[in-house]
Amino acid sequence: MAYQIITDGSCDLGIEAAQQAGVRVVPFYVTFDGKSYKKEIEEISVRTFYQEMVDNPDKFPKSSLPSVQDYVEAFTPYAKEGKDIICLCITTKFSGSYNSAKTAADLVQEEFPQVRVQVVDTTVNTVLQGILVQEAARMQKDGLSFEETIGNIERIKATGRIIFTVGNYEYLIHGGRIGKVMGTAASTLGIKPLIMLKEGEIFPTGIVRNRKKGLKRLIEQTKAHFEKIGESPNDYQIVVGYGYDYEEAAEFRDNLLASLQAYSDYKSIGIYQIGATIGVHTGPHPLGLGLLRKYDA
Repeated sequence: MAYQIITDGSCDLGIEAAQQAGVRVVPFYVTFDGKSYKKEIEEISVRTFYQEMVDNPDKFPKSSLPSVQDYVEAFTPYAKEGKDIICLCITTKFSGSYNSAKTAADLVQEEFPQVRVQVVDTTVNTVLQGILVQEAARMQKDGLSFEETIGNIERIKATGRIIFTVGNYEYLIHGGRIGKVMGTAASTLGIKPLIMLKEGEIFPTGIVRNRKKGLKRLIEQTKAHFEKIGESPNDYQIVVGYGYDYEEAAEFRDNLLASLQAYSDYKSIGIYQIGATIGVHTGPHPLGLGLLRKYDA
């Protein structure tokens, strides 16, 4: 039986990549004044969002998750067609999007009992969630069944990592993503944090004096990660994620690729813009990479 893949706006695939993968994206909301919330991409572009942050460094935007109704409206057209649904949501450690989708799934299944709706806590977010969604779409294209696709998603999601840095600690402190004490000390010293996301949570992996050293360290940490797990980058999907500055991201991508090619046959790395859902926590200058094992590697 046919199935539809749906995900939330944390996946940061952008309109084109989502369309190419045949995936429906349910957007998050973002606000700068705490009152008027706009749907990301549909009502406010990612570029406008970052520009607003860059122009108003004292403003801290907030995001809000898709409602149960948003998910019901996304699921219903496919349920009406008799299609099963696999919905991939941002890690539950960061958002209640999964809970909204789960409630919506129950409502839709009451109306369409013959349709299966499987909601998955991906334990990841942003560009890493994007790679996982693309892998799920690839499984679908390769003819895997509903059950096989879910099984493979569950199996590979734990291999995902995001290795990244941000411009400063301010937004992480404000969003409650990092301890106040560590954040205050770091802000005073003017140091840059290095961070890893794994299994749904973020962990500090080091500090550096400046951005350039930080980006170099991310590349070294990537190599160390593959050495530690004893696997080749050839078996992984790797992408670069950035916020405001595309040129900096392109240069980082080139340096990362050159490093990977010293110990693998890696050919190319995609660049994706980190959206507002995560941008509210990182500020306008997140930069790093996501890596995830290919399902068929």
